[in-house]
Amino acid sequence: MRAVVGDMLTVRNLHRGDAERHGTITEVHGKDGAPPYVVQWQDGHETLFFPSAGTVVEHHPSGTEAARS
Repeated sequence: MRAVVGDMLTVRNLHRGDAERHGTITEVHGKDGAPPYVVQWQDGHETLFFPSAGTVVEHHPSGTEAARS
């Protein structure tokens, strides 16, 4: 998984009844966009996050493709 600051994360529910979580990556701690990421979640809390199954990165459209090249 690769990401840059400003990309959005969606963590899809892995168990029946779990809600999806959505957040914005505010820091990338891995090399070349690799995890872990600091994520500001929609509910306002911020965590150091290691993506797992069910995590999707939505790349921010403001020129991040050039940053990943």
